[in-house]
Amino acid sequence: MAELATLARPYAEALFKVAINGDVQPIAQQLDALAAVAANAQLRQFADDPKSSDEQVFDVMTSTVKAPLGDTAKNLLRTVIANGRLTVLPEIAAQFHALVNARSGVSDAIVYSAFAIESKQLGEVVASLEKRFARKLNASVVVEPELIGGIRVVVGDEVLDTSVKARLEQMRAALTA
Repeated sequence: MAELATLARPYAEALFKVAINGDVQPIAQQLDALAAVAANAQLRQFADDPKSSDEQVFDVMTSTVKAPLGDTAKNLLRTVIANGRLTVLPEIAAQFHALVNARSGVSDAIVYSAFAIESKQLGEVVASLEKRFARKLNASVVVEPELIGGIRVVVGDEVLDTSVKARLEQMRAALTA
């Protein structure tokens, strides 16, 4: 959704400028925790209620997040709530991670597999994927049994699909053409 991305960009860039002078990881973790809470439909309904004050929404958010929040995260949360942009918080987190990854030369990769991948195997897969995509990757695994076998890798807007399901689809398309 382009509108959310447009709304989130100034917040993510401002947070990145503040965070870049220090350790980025704690801020990224705090932002992820806030984004997870902000994605809750009941919390958004509470925040959208005209009877709820900004301070009440802030208190509910900070008490719901399990990790302790630093001043930077609290200031961002106050600003987002005051501007009525709580629904944009997950997109802010995504764009912040993209900025951090771009600065460090790392990309996030999602490896979809039909079966769970052991850490040793994942290391080998990531090593070959880093050669294929020509950059360092932070990989996470998602199990999708409907792939039947093989893997599908998503790195940004690039997709590498070597799954059995994809090959069967290719065969079907070739036979019906």
